[in-house]
Amino acid sequence: MVNEIARVLLRSGAVLLRPHDPFTFASGLRSPIYCDNRVLLGDVAARRIVTQGFVEQCGHAEVVAGPATGGIPWAAWAAEALNLPMAYVRGAAKGHGRGRQVEGAPVDGRQVVLLEDTVSTGESALQAAAALRAEGGTLLRCVCIFTWGWRETAASFASASLALVPLVTLATLLDVAAGEGRLQAGERALVEAWAANPRGWSPAR
Repeated sequence: MVNEIARVLLRSGAVLLRPHDPFTFASGLRSPIYCDNRVLLGDVAARRIVTQGFVEQCGHAEVVAGPATGGIPWAAWAAEALNLPMAYVRGAAKGHGRGRQVEGAPVDGRQVVLLEDTVSTGESALQAAAALRAEGGTLLRCVCIFTWGWRETAASFASASLALVPLVTLATLLDVAAGEGRLQAGERALVEAWAANPRGWSPAR
């Protein structure tokens, strides 16, 4: 399943590799790899495979939750497949009505698995986890489709006592890309160097 999801990400164009023609993030950070899992929403076959990956990581969940906006569709599809209640977490509490931040199923006293599409720094997922905990939910884990594997991200999740479980790791994705001839050895080294030090990376390295 892990390799199959990695192939889905590459073949759908959700993950693009350009070690010698790097992308520029909104933050200004340059990157040899780009991930946009919103592409998967429009690919029925791809999203079914990814949803099954999420389903397999939702053991012991009583509620499936997703942060707005990227996690909402995955939480909905996984919850439907598992016949479980679903909740979603706004970026901030509403300024009107009931003023809620967590919408949908109540989470108080329930075990919750949080689903996210892509985790970079993890800020939005960790904010959602904090909101769910504030409502009385017990967070079992955060499951994402893909993460860059940054040390700072791992440290942030460890500090929040929340396990981060990617369906596909960077190492697996690079293995599959190399096996399909999408990435040469020197190009893989460039991507790995970026993941180890994204702020100090340059394509000339």
